[in-house]
Amino acid sequence: MSVMTVVCTTLLTQSASTQDAPKQTISQARRAGPPKGPVPRLPSGQPDLSDVAWLASGGNFRQHDALLLPAAKAILDKRDVTQDPHNFCMPDVVPRTTPFPIRFFFNYTHKTPTHMVIVHEGNIHSFRQIFMDGRKHPPELDPTWFGHSIGWWEKDTIVIDTVGFNDKAWFDGRGTPHTEQLHTIERWTRLDLGRLENKVTIDDPGAYSKPFEVTINATTTIGDEVMEYICQDGNQYGINTLPGFPTK
Repeated sequence: MSVMTVVCTTLLTQSASTQDAPKQTISQARRAGPPKGPVPRLPSGQPDLSDVAWLASGGNFRQHDALLLPAAKAILDKRDVTQDPHNFCMPDVVPRTTPFPIRFFFNYTHKTPTHMVIVHEGNIHSFRQIFMDGRKHPPELDPTWFGHSIGWWEKDTIVIDTVGFNDKAWFDGRGTPHTEQLHTIERWTRLDLGRLENKVTIDDPGAYSKPFEVTINATTTIGDEVMEYICQDGNQYGINTLPGFPTK
C-alpha cells in the first residue's frame, strides 16, 4: 500500500468519525462552564474582547444603600417596581446588566483601535460608543441615557470613563436612583478565554455620600451570538410578571 493511500484512508476515517460524533448543544456547553484557554489578542497586542458574545451579571447596589443621601433614599423608597424604565423598553444605565448578551466591536483602521462599540441585545438593541482616540470629554454635554464615554488601555485592562448621563434610568429593578452628576469608570479585564471582569467605580455626589465599586462578571459560551430583539419605546415588556402588577 502506498503512502498516499494510507494518508487518504486516515483522513477519510477521521472525517467520518468527526461527522458521526454528536455536536455539543448550547445548553450542554453552558453547563460545562466557560471555555478555558489563553486570552486572544488584537493585532496591537491588547486583549481581544470582540471575538465572542458575553453574558454579564452582578453589580449589587443594595449593599451600598447606607451611602445613599436622604433625597436619593426617599426616591428609592417611593418607587414602584412596575414602573422600571427597563420594562418600557428604555436603555439601561452603566453598569446595569440584563440576561441578554453583549458584544464588543473595535475598528481596525489603525494599529491600535480608536473607537469601540458595545452592542446590547436587550433592552432595545442599544449600542454604546467609546472614543479611544485620545479625546477628552466635551466641556458641555446634553444628558443622555449612556452618557459620553472615552477609553484607553492600562496594560491588559480597558478603562472606560463616562459622564453626561441623564437621571432617568434605574441602577436595578428595585429603583436605585442616580443623578446627572453620575461619573462611572469601568475596568474591563479579560481573565482567560471564557471569562471577563468589569470593576466599576460609581461616583455620584448627587445621590451617594462617597464613591464605591461594584463588580460585573461575564462569561461566554461558544456559539452564543447577539440575536434580533424587538422592543420599542413605550412597550410594557414583561410588566405583568412583576410584583404588584394587578392580575385578572
